[in-house]
Amino acid sequence: MALQISAINPEHPALLLELPWDLPLEEWPEEYLVPLPRGISRHVVRYARAGDEVIAIKELAERPALREYELLRDLDRLGIPAVDALAVVTGRTGRAGAPLEPVLITRHLGGSMPYRSMFETTLRSRRPCVRDDPAFETTLRPATMHRLMDALAVLLVRLHLAGFAWGDCSLSNTLFRRDAGAYAAYLVDAETGELHPQLSTGQREYDLDLARVNISGELLDLEASGALHPSVDPIEFGTEICARYRSLWEELTRRSVYPAGKYHYIERRIRRLNDLGFDVAEMQIEHSSNGDTVTFVPKVVDAGHHQRQLLRLTGLDTEENQARRLLNDLESWMATQDDYAPGDPPPSSRLRSSRGHPHPHAARPEVLAHRWVREVFRPTVRAVPRELRGAMDPAELYHQLLEHRWYLSERAQHDIGLDTAVEDYIRNILPKARETLEPTAPQ
Repeated sequence: MALQISAINPEHPALLLELPWDLPLEEWPEEYLVPLPRGISRHVVRYARAGDEVIAIKELAERPALREYELLRDLDRLGIPAVDALAVVTGRTGRAGAPLEPVLITRHLGGSMPYRSMFETTLRSRRPCVRDDPAFETTLRPATMHRLMDALAVLLVRLHLAGFAWGDCSLSNTLFRRDAGAYAAYLVDAETGELHPQLSTGQREYDLDLARVNISGELLDLEASGALHPSVDPIEFGTEICARYRSLWEELTRRSVYPAGKYHYIERRIRRLNDLGFDVAEMQIEHSSNGDTVTFVPKVVDAGHHQRQLLRLTGLDTEENQARRLLNDLESWMATQDDYAPGDPPPSSRLRSSRGHPHPHAARPEVLAHRWVREVFRPTVRAVPRELRGAMDPAELYHQLLEHRWYLSERAQHDIGLDTAVEDYIRNILPKARETLEPTAPQ
């Protein structure tokens, strides 16, 4: 069978043809590869260049390759955080004419890290960590571990809300990106997944039990290698994912019963869901037969509340916590503008002054937001040399600068300003941070 490339983007086949498909993936020359950290996989996986883009290539049988390709496309249509499927290459043959396994090609997720690379010690010491070794303090802190569990729980809930049964939830099958002091989790392996209109409780619990066992096993493996912090109990952390998942699932799907007339309770519940980063796209409200109570059930809950709000206002596409932080900074900046009036009315209406009268020169929120991007966000990010940013995307970099400004202002007991914070960050923080940066693909 002749070589075949099935791809979404018509630009990819021409670029992909330049790669050495007549060699097993394990034997590809270094000139084609990108030295990025890889997680554990049952298949051979490599990162390579295709034009200006970095791609992940995984060898596996044709049927599961095509199936995973379609599942990843389905997840993309559903807006679920997962790697982008680009192509499947079949009909590969070696230079001696022997058949080679097909490959699945996905886009490299910029700034992402497999969990094992996050547990490695810094460049300050690459010796194996033992509990009485000073290098041990460079292992991942328990607080960071909790944030990873939070991110993975959110991902699993989002998958289940969309009707996707993962079938192999684990740290190894997840990539993590920094998200304003937290992490965002992305599915990287959908090989065992199944998409249904809706999942039963049994299907969800099966996924959750697999997650518990897999995570505990992965952490036990890290513990055996001396790379786990002594306060981290692998079994407890495996159980923690279940508790965090169930707590979030209950908050997003539970039926609430309120006294009749207390409709602000429903609004309060919706705002609490928004604070968690979720939108209620549809809801069911029922009055009791005697009219004393009202039952409220969120029917469809979509994640990314702050992401969508920031995207609508500014055109910036970020992670959820980054969006929340940028929106707070945007709101603070807007309050300093002469043509700003308090409140957040619909874009079609005029902003009003604090006295309730139309502001004579009030600007629409979108106008102010785009001015903030042009005058504050972009100049601030561009002030940091590109070669010093490492794996940080612009939104994460801006968050770090805001954090640094807060730290310096607290120390000085007055607002030191963003420009001063940027200068100090470049001079005193980035040189140290670059010592621990993993190699990253060109963006």
